[in-house]
Amino acid sequence: MKSQIKSFMLACSAFFVAIALIRFPAQSYEASIRGLEMWWEIVFPSLLPFFVTAELLIGFGVVRFIGILCEPIMRPVFKVPGAGSFVWAMGMASGYPSGAKLTARLRQEGQLTKIEAERLVSFTNASNPLFIFAAISVGFFNDPKLGILIAVSHYVGNTLVGICMRFYGKDEERKQERFQPVFSVKRAMQALHTTRVEDGRPFGKLFGDAVLSSIQTLLIIGGFIILFSVLNQLLYLVNVTPLIGSGIAIFFQLLGVTPDLTIPFISGLFEITLGAQLTSEVDTYLLQQAMCVSFILAFNGFSVQAQVASILAETDIPFTPYFIARLLHGVFAVVLTYMLYTPLYVNNTAEQTAIPAFLQKGDLWNDALLHMTRIGPPLTLITLLIGIFLLWAQVKRRPSKRK
Repeated sequence: MKSQIKSFMLACSAFFVAIALIRFPAQSYEASIRGLEMWWEIVFPSLLPFFVTAELLIGFGVVRFIGILCEPIMRPVFKVPGAGSFVWAMGMASGYPSGAKLTARLRQEGQLTKIEAERLVSFTNASNPLFIFAAISVGFFNDPKLGILIAVSHYVGNTLVGICMRFYGKDEERKQERFQPVFSVKRAMQALHTTRVEDGRPFGKLFGDAVLSSIQTLLIIGGFIILFSVLNQLLYLVNVTPLIGSGIAIFFQLLGVTPDLTIPFISGLFEITLGAQLTSEVDTYLLQQAMCVSFILAFNGFSVQAQVASILAETDIPFTPYFIARLLHGVFAVVLTYMLYTPLYVNNTAEQTAIPAFLQKGDLWNDALLHMTRIGPPLTLITLLIGIFLLWAQVKRRPSKRK
């Protein structure tokens, strides 16, 4: 019965989307183009180098080398192997869903247990600094100093999630832990060499596989970005978003938050960029806007969560711990934004000398975003052509099977 209800709900949802697409073709097209431009200009060129580099580092054994060196730190604090430090750093530098991608990869390599992978994926998906400083603080709010407050709240909140998740699954975890508190460069070098030898692929093969795997993941990510951009627009056009917003507005009023933030908040639950942009356009207190954006970034949006679910589906890592961690991260980020608003933003606004010159002007992050939008499309196109060529070469090398 439960399965039948689920099938009926899924069928109704698909039917609703089909009818809405027919009813609003122009608006759906515009939303689709907006999502495509975001993927084409920003997401693909910014994530591709990190994905390819991560695949190479895993294949060459560098991740295992880093893991053994960082084991005495990561194991006591987060109860994950030292290799989690690599995933954590790459996730913060490149943005979501890199943490899920690398966690799934390490789980497939056998460097993580199931419980460790569940912990690791919960706190390694974060927004990258380029998006926080350039797109949100400079592009939407025209206030680069606000980026410091949002970034600190976001990354510290994510760290607190990791500390909380260390207690997850402790009853199911094996008693024999692999934790070795001794810092040993020799043991790390031996692990690096063993991993590279066991992989056995020459550099050309490893590099080609890394490019193809990264392109495949990024194509899936692009599909989710476009789909949820359209879905978010359709829900607004059929008045579903305002209907849900009326209920959330009551909750916001109880908290002393302006109801005008309900529509941006709901939009951000589906698609982060649109939600942050709409939040910046609301005429209200900056603190409330910053808290709303912090929750949206921490929640990751259903678009990013769908990307993570798609990546985790290739492994035995469940999605539920990740989703619970997103809610926990949202609470931490909002509380930290409220607590740090005066010391990190108000005081720094009054004392301009407390902020570095490049952050006051926002030139660095703004120029980086503009540079990305210029080189992004040709880089994406060239990479896709390279991927097609590598795929064709692999198919050509395969021996034909004759009956």
